[in-house]
Amino acid sequence: MKWNQFRLTTTTEAEDIVSSMLMDLGIQGVQIEDRVPLTKEDKEQMFVDILPDLPEDDGKAYLTFYLGEDDDKGSILMNVKNELEEMSSYLNVGECTIEESQTEDVDWVNNWKQYFHQFYIDDILVIPSWEKVKEKDEDRLIIHIDPGTAFGTGAHETTQLCIRQLKKYVTKGARILDVGCGSGILGMLALKFGAGYSVGTDLDPCAIDATHENMEANGISKEQYEVMIGNIIDDAAVQEAVGYEKYDIVAANILADVLISLTPVIVRQMKKGGVYITSGIIDDKETVVVKAVKEAGLEVLEVNHQGEWVSVTARKN
Repeated sequence: MKWNQFRLTTTTEAEDIVSSMLMDLGIQGVQIEDRVPLTKEDKEQMFVDILPDLPEDDGKAYLTFYLGEDDDKGSILMNVKNELEEMSSYLNVGECTIEESQTEDVDWVNNWKQYFHQFYIDDILVIPSWEKVKEKDEDRLIIHIDPGTAFGTGAHETTQLCIRQLKKYVTKGARILDVGCGSGILGMLALKFGAGYSVGTDLDPCAIDATHENMEANGISKEQYEVMIGNIIDDAAVQEAVGYEKYDIVAANILADVLISLTPVIVRQMKKGGVYITSGIIDDKETVVVKAVKEAGLEVLEVNHQGEWVSVTARKN
């Protein structure tokens, strides 16, 4: 099927309102392109694994939308232009030119693969399923991760901070709990570092599916790594299923505000002498997370930084 593609030039000031207008007119799936850099608050609210380098912001935004062959293109475009003209009386909507082209069915699922390639975290090779291990890398520790709907490819600073701490503190046969497991990368790498058993929890069903897929790609069985859905902070059934005083290491690569609530709860899952590895902490939240860790009775062992992100490692004495 062919689609009519339309690229509307507007301003970054107007992009949200114009996008909302398009959707009100029945246009779904509007793609927004601009050069506005992420703010510190944006970075705190989401982990970004693949972040392209952008030129300096020029104030322009481009909204791309698609209409099928059966859509009334003339009527829809007339409505769009009328709405833009009305908006221009109170908002800088820019030049509002609309470029039209045709496209065949787009492989939305696979097109993004051009942005994700194998890379190294120190001596670890992270590689997606569609790429081959080079001969020079065959002796490295290799983990196969396909980025998808669950966070955690290893490309983000927060994940790398956790990985380095896991490599440092994992002992042979250790039991690992990963709260907010995402793609499962931390639990799987812990096993590759010598741990005996991993458990992962997450709120998102997509994370469970992603973890199972990545486990299969890495030859890790469900007897080695168990994943479950639920909120361990306030769900007693999840806490019971995970178990108490069972884990040599608990990892939590999640936002600082969640860590503050999680920490006094999760100490009950840790063995005496167990290590707590946290990340996902934007630098201006370091103090409050360290305070929460200490108030939970844990001894802070290390505070590490990478870019704007922080990892706090502590021990249950």
